[in-house]
Amino acid sequence: VCTGTHNGLSMSGNSEIQYNLMKERYNNCNIVMGNIEVNMMEHTRDLSFLQSIKEVTGYVLIAVNQFSRLPLDNLRLIRGTTLYEDRYALAVMLNYQKYGQHGLQELGLTTLTDIYCKIHQIPSHFSPRTEEKFPINNRSSPHLLSPTLIFKTPSIDDKILFPEPCNEACQDVPCWGPESNSCQTLTKTICAPQCNSRCFGRNPNECCHIECAGGCKGSLDTDCFACKNFNNSGSCVPQCPQTLIYNEHTFKMERNPNAKYQYGSICVAHCPKHFVVDDSSCVSNCPADKTEVKRNGVKRCEPCKGLCPKGNQCFTIKNLDEYNRIPALDPEKLKVFNTVEEITDFLGIQSWPESLSDLSVFSNLRTIQGRTLYKLNVHSLPHLLFQGLRFTHNEDQVSDLPWVALPEEDK
Repeated sequence: VCTGTHNGLSMSGNSEIQYNLMKERYNNCNIVMGNIEVNMMEHTRDLSFLQSIKEVTGYVLIAVNQFSRLPLDNLRLIRGTTLYEDRYALAVMLNYQKYGQHGLQELGLTTLTDIYCKIHQIPSHFSPRTEEKFPINNRSSPHLLSPTLIFKTPSIDDKILFPEPCNEACQDVPCWGPESNSCQTLTKTICAPQCNSRCFGRNPNECCHIECAGGCKGSLDTDCFACKNFNNSGSCVPQCPQTLIYNEHTFKMERNPNAKYQYGSICVAHCPKHFVVDDSSCVSNCPADKTEVKRNGVKRCEPCKGLCPKGNQCFTIKNLDEYNRIPALDPEKLKVFNTVEEITDFLGIQSWPESLSDLSVFSNLRTIQGRTLYKLNVHSLPHLLFQGLRFTHNEDQVSDLPWVALPEEDK
């Protein structure tokens, strides 16, 4: 399991830095908790590390790239719990050189069978002629009337590098590319009427288990390629083993010794160290009516006694005067950060007063937990040094997340 990103079309430093961060993040990753965003990659980049990914809980964004093939060959399920621009579970756009020969020619999504969103508009070459591949399922986005999948393409006047229609081996089945092995995999429209989900054959006894998503290799809940709800040690289940269970003999709710916590679509015995336990779930932050408390070495969300303290989650400091005519940052007003001791998410600095050469306004900052994105994300600011930070190294501080390195000329 690895954590995705939520940067949209933004870059971390330059293309080289972004590529290395992406490779470190997704290498040997099977399930992405969040979104996959592949942006600004040249045609020479080796993206084979994406082949290990089988499931994405958020969206997939492929934009402004020059490579010819997207190697997400083993991706079977896009849940779409978060959508790009609040609309798209899969967005592919502007992947070509306007004045060159390189660009996207083939989508390697050869095993993709489930996107929990409705198709809205995609080019005819990649367009399934049924909703078999992408069934309507608003369960993950109930607040949206019509969550959609879209491939954004250039206008008719721009250079379009998409190849000719599907290989004849696909017959009447849509495809993801021109090769004979790029045909769409059907796991629903071919099923017998007795099947209420997907199937692995056309016979009535070849139905997938009701908890399967993306197809299966057999009829058991352990034969699913992906789980519709939760994966409990290889079995697909409607919910994880609860922390409390009803004892029908004592007529009481009792602790379940086999309880597990919900971590995305997975059931885990222990939440990751940078997450907090809230009832039976692993959460990045406690809800508004609860506060974070550490008991027996485990961080838990408990109801507040009186008013809940306001926890600092993240800071993104940027100068918007160029676009919104907002005055530049006032160095004196930045001293308000002297009281900050802990940030649960990330510290992002996109602009900084030139009169300040260090980060001494954060001199009391002890911990950046980095529950989302990067621990410290400082953009190219030649005048800014890392002096003034005094981190306390303790067991609570996350130390296995990547730092954003600056180009040599910007250090």
